[in-house]
Amino acid sequence: MAESVYILCALTAIACSVLLLRGYLAGRSRLLFWSSLCFAGLALNNILLFVDLVIIPTSHDLSLVRNALALAAVLILVFGLVWESQ
Repeated sequence: MAESVYILCALTAIACSVLLLRGYLAGRSRLLFWSSLCFAGLALNNILLFVDLVIIPTSHDLSLVRNALALAAVLILVFGLVWESQ
């Protein structure tokens, strides 16, 4: 059951990223671009979560990589918010 939740979360983040990127290409609002990059990073984080907990559960621990990727994704969004406020 948990495996399907991981996959659905990754697919949702990918869909959000694609829709935000389409919105950026239509209107050229840079905040949509930064949000799209953030959701792409969160989608990669969810994919790594699936790989870490389902595919290779005992051989390697990818939690540090996953957390670093999630932090990078959120920092991209924070950077975009600060950049747009100026």
